[in-house]
Amino acid sequence: MTILVFGRTGQVARELAAHADVTCLDRSKANLEQPETCVAAIRTAAPQAVINAAAYTAVDRAEEEEALATVTNADAPAAMARECAILGIPLVSISTDYVFDGSGETPWVPTDPTRPLGAYGRSKLAGEQGITQAGGIYGILRNSWVVSAHGSNFVRTMRRLGAERDQLAIVADQIGGPTPARDIAVACLSMARQLAEDAGKTGIYHFAGEPDVSWAGFARAIFAELETDCDVMDIPSSEYPTPARRPLNSRLDCSSLKTVFGIIRPDWRQGLRDILRDLENAS
Repeated sequence: MTILVFGRTGQVARELAAHADVTCLDRSKANLEQPETCVAAIRTAAPQAVINAAAYTAVDRAEEEEALATVTNADAPAAMARECAILGIPLVSISTDYVFDGSGETPWVPTDPTRPLGAYGRSKLAGEQGITQAGGIYGILRNSWVVSAHGSNFVRTMRRLGAERDQLAIVADQIGGPTPARDIAVACLSMARQLAEDAGKTGIYHFAGEPDVSWAGFARAIFAELETDCDVMDIPSSEYPTPARRPLNSRLDCSSLKTVFGIIRPDWRQGLRDILRDLENAS
């Protein structure tokens, strides 16, 4: 099966390239800030499926660059979806827990009302809407707390800071499921192949690592694996203000993904060990 991937250097795109024979496109081949280039890339490649692993992910900067975030996260995926609909091929696109407002403590199901807290969430929600309105075959995969041995993410940051400091103050009232990019890549590949065989699986799904944990708890787990002597002090989000508000409840109910695609939640603790091993081998 020929699969075209938008994205090349991001966390999930790199894992897609490592785990399957796919064609990954960087900005020079398809610039999401120019959606027409994405359409042209699909027409030229004539793939059997498309995975969109590229996005504007600067959550705080999006508060000042919402127009740019919207072009990248909404207009481009919508353009991809329309072209895929014309060709009759599936599109798998990665979304986020930021489409929710983070209220309550119950895990979010895909049909729950969406109320983004900021520009990034609004841009990703608009992308979801553009994809669904295109009328084609699609799988939207909402993730939370993506981590890997590549790029900028919480595991890499904690590994660095834990070696430099004796104590760190980490937010403890945001709860979610850390999700290894490797597992997201494998899930996207499985969804693309299954959607190509059964368009009836089209829809929005959730995928996040388990068990759910706070950022502070996740930091402790990272330091324990590293055997790093760095104390974690729990703080509320109010003591770590950011330009964009973060959802407190990022728990995702992933049961429909298991039911429809047979994809189960990964244990992020095993994923963490794999990531730290890769980082150690690369150093």
